[in-house]
Amino acid sequence: MGKITVETCEIEGLKVITPTVFGDNRGYFMETYNYNDFKEAGIPEVFVQDNQSSSSRGVLRGLHFQKAFPQDKLVRVVRGCVWDVAVDLREGSATYGQWFGVELSEENKKQFFIPKNFAHGFVVLSDHAEFCYKCSDFYHPNDEGGLAWNDPDIGVAWPIPEDMSLILSEKDQKWGGIREYTMKKQQGAL
Repeated sequence: MGKITVETCEIEGLKVITPTVFGDNRGYFMETYNYNDFKEAGIPEVFVQDNQSSSSRGVLRGLHFQKAFPQDKLVRVVRGCVWDVAVDLREGSATYGQWFGVELSEENKKQFFIPKNFAHGFVVLSDHAEFCYKCSDFYHPNDEGGLAWNDPDIGVAWPIPEDMSLILSEKDQKWGGIREYTMKKQQGAL
């Protein structure tokens, strides 16, 4: 029924997807995922798990990645608005350590495809946000890694208003930077 529009990003592999929305005086309808449409658009991954989180304004989650069991992710916002970020951690990539961000909201209905071996995070810009994401592998406890959200070597330009107080988990306040991550990776410590 519906087709999607796919925008490629400056970092190879990342894709912003806009679904076709059919609206009238009753509301709207859209396909949020159709394997055939995504495969035709160059995203043939099979997703095995759906997750949803709820967060208030100022919550910053990330930058997270999976170490031994990396996941492709397809993320979207069903209520509210977030700034979503992916950081390239693929060994040998020409864009290693670079980031890309996109606003995802219930209004723009955009989705963000993030391949394996990227760190991922978001900050909630609205009063409240509900964030949904599909994963290509199951969650594995004790496999999560992370990078400091404010690592100057990555330099994410988070659009954080001056009046916003950030809310981070204890673990998200303790992650190291990309230099430390790269060194550990080269030493086989990850």
